[in-house]
Amino acid sequence: MSRTETALVIGGGIAGPVVATALRKAGIDARVYEAYPGPAFTIGSGLALAPNGVAALDVIDAGDAVRDIAVPVPRMCLSVGGKLLPAPSLPDQPPLQLVDRGELHRVLHDRAVAAGVPVEYGKRLVAADHTASGVTARFADGSTATADVLVGADGIRSTVRRLIDPAAPGPDFTGMLGFGATVECDIATPDETIVFAYGKRAYYLYWPLGDGRIGWGANLPSAEYLSLTEARDTPPERWLEILRDTYSADHPGGPLARATTPDQLEVTGALHIMPPVPHWYRDRMVLIGDAVHAPSNSSGQGASLAIESAIQLARCLRDLPDLETAFATYERLRRSRVEGVAARAAKINHSKTPGPVARKMMQLIMPIMARTMNPEKLAGTEQRYRIEWEDKVVA
Repeated sequence: MSRTETALVIGGGIAGPVVATALRKAGIDARVYEAYPGPAFTIGSGLALAPNGVAALDVIDAGDAVRDIAVPVPRMCLSVGGKLLPAPSLPDQPPLQLVDRGELHRVLHDRAVAAGVPVEYGKRLVAADHTASGVTARFADGSTATADVLVGADGIRSTVRRLIDPAAPGPDFTGMLGFGATVECDIATPDETIVFAYGKRAYYLYWPLGDGRIGWGANLPSAEYLSLTEARDTPPERWLEILRDTYSADHPGGPLARATTPDQLEVTGALHIMPPVPHWYRDRMVLIGDAVHAPSNSSGQGASLAIESAIQLARCLRDLPDLETAFATYERLRRSRVEGVAARAAKINHSKTPGPVARKMMQLIMPIMARTMNPEKLAGTEQRYRIEWEDKVVA
């Protein structure tokens, strides 16, 4: 049996509430500490959960609640120069589930609280002290908390990652800024289909919501790095001017940008990808989610991988007799998978920011790629992954 009885979870986004709920299910008393002053139910735009991610949520009985707030999208298309190219999918797998990030945060928070997980806000971690019997987290407000383990689920700018390894790499900028919106726009879109569109000047994606509205997201090329705060310092009216100019020659990119109002525009700032992190754990601290693997939005797997890692860490702490063995086994189970997805996403990122010559070449080769695409090779291993919670983890 594991000697782990208590856990501090730093971060209340996606991975944090999931790992805390899974730890509770494993018999470990977990508490969540979030730096924001309250729940992040209004932060972020839409995201896609892959079948493997939703299946992992089923382990903690959150899958159905997420399906209830999601829009299932069973089909995918590429669009190059406005021409739709159907992309093959895995017919035996459930559809992608498109969810509003804020709504997802709310559902996962509510599930954690229902499982008995306390959540404290306004708790920004600044340091951690170790003893032979525990780890004490020190917060900016002067308070402390002590437990057997500390789990860093504190995102792309993780403080826990720096505490584990001060020389750890930070996130790389993909050269794109993210935007999203849900609009009412009278244009024809393929039913139950998400379209990945390579416009004349920039990449975007869109999907029907089934109620007359259309969701869309823009990946705007940018030589300048802008954090979320910096990007939001620019008035949304100015960003809309830029988006409308960038997508003016595209259909339906142009109409979608023109239909978006300043209050509808969600600005998410720089899009990142995490390079491989050398050290996933040290002493009584361990990383999960974007803090250790953020494969960029191009993968369609960021949130799903974070959920998987949260569940697998809980299994390892439940079944293995000491922290070193549990953490090492957790890393062994996860590293090759998440780094493989990140490598695939990095290749896609390059296709989103081509130069003029490469853009013309893409228009020639994309139709061939769409016809010859092997969905099993592309997504089979990723989407078929399932966690067997009841099985005992073997080191």
